[in-house]
Amino acid sequence: MLDIAIVVIFFLINILIGVYSGRNITNFTEYSVWKRSFGSFAICASLTASFLGGGYIMGNSAKAYSIGMVYAYGLIGFSLKELLVGLFIAPKMSQYSDCHSVGDIIGRHYGAKAKLMTGIFSLLICIGILGSQVSAIGVLFSLFFKIPMHIGILIGFGIIIFYSALGGMRGVIYTDTFQFLIIMIGIPLILVCGVSYLGGWQHFIANVPPEKLNPFNHLHSQLAFFSLFMTFLVGEVLVPPYVQRLFMAKSTKETKTATVVASILSVPIFIIAGFIGLVALQLNPHLAANDSMPYVVKYAVPVGLKGIVIAGLISVIMSSASSFLNAGAIAFTHDVLPSIIEYDHFNKKRQLRIVRLVSVFLGIGAVIMAMSVQNILDILIYSYSVWAPVLLVQLVAAIYGKPVSVKGFFMCAGVGVIFTVITSVIASHNSLISPNVLGVLGSLITFWILKSKERKTC
Repeated sequence: MLDIAIVVIFFLINILIGVYSGRNITNFTEYSVWKRSFGSFAICASLTASFLGGGYIMGNSAKAYSIGMVYAYGLIGFSLKELLVGLFIAPKMSQYSDCHSVGDIIGRHYGAKAKLMTGIFSLLICIGILGSQVSAIGVLFSLFFKIPMHIGILIGFGIIIFYSALGGMRGVIYTDTFQFLIIMIGIPLILVCGVSYLGGWQHFIANVPPEKLNPFNHLHSQLAFFSLFMTFLVGEVLVPPYVQRLFMAKSTKETKTATVVASILSVPIFIIAGFIGLVALQLNPHLAANDSMPYVVKYAVPVGLKGIVIAGLISVIMSSASSFLNAGAIAFTHDVLPSIIEYDHFNKKRQLRIVRLVSVFLGIGAVIMAMSVQNILDILIYSYSVWAPVLLVQLVAAIYGKPVSVKGFFMCAGVGVIFTVITSVIASHNSLISPNVLGVLGSLITFWILKSKERKTC
């Protein structure tokens, strides 16, 4: 009962934060970026909580349980990506102080059609990643509260929809900051309790099969690991919710600090999540892989601490889900909807009602998706294929003041899609090839050829 009470209090705090955050929001700008006044701690906390989603924590643990630490090591590519964004992209974002979405950046450099396409792809990746988080929260509710998975999804995601739709990005930042603190306590606590339950660190390490610690385990070669590393390196570069946080700080210095610190914090969390999977393997070698982390919580974490840990796991899912839900709603409302109806002619209150309503419908769509997809981490990798190969090269080039022509934008996107599709067919027979990495490479080659022609013409 104590643990349930802790979790209930956790949910109530999130709801109260959402209600508080919804106060005084009067227009779309305040809903999407608030007043661009957050400090480095809030941005760092929100960014960290957002990317430490169900896939990167629970899915990572599941992969460690089934094949070893391969994915935990591969996820360091994600950490490196965040570091590079902090060092080289964040300082350039002051030029977009009036932007609300990735579509705004693309639209400024490549026109309205490119903005619309960006909005559509932003929506796709947000729905894909939302689906993985919803699926994960259903697993947690089912295991810990003994209720059907679909009921758990409806309850857990209902709360996420409530505070995200009501509080907008302000609510997401505030709840992320609270959830970040719970995550930083809860996830390491699972490993500490699990290792203690097994008899201590030395006993745990002595009983880990050596191949489980090998970064090339279950892979055909070092090239396969490099491909996995590159998948995480390019997969979520400048996806909508992370870009939004680059718009929201008081200054680019705050943004840079927040992003760099978040990248550093992610490394030990990824490794800890992987180790938890190995703890579960020693506790019970006959589990379904996705149950590995919840199993450790259920049997190794004592009463009282268990409530905090469960809140930490739920925080992992809620923070990421709310960020992608909010970003997806903004992408549709701001980048897609104006091409369908005369959205800009609506008054501010009506625009605000529309974006909140869109959040609700996106949440329902994510629930439907989650009901039909099983593997948590693989959903993320599939979602990457609709983002980086199509938009990444042109987006980074624009930020650095080196955009191609409008025609060149669509050529890069088209080649990226073709490379991704063709490689996906090949990858079904050859796991050494990562479709999204080669898709980005194809887009980059096209960009280089186009820029070379531009220089010769000049």
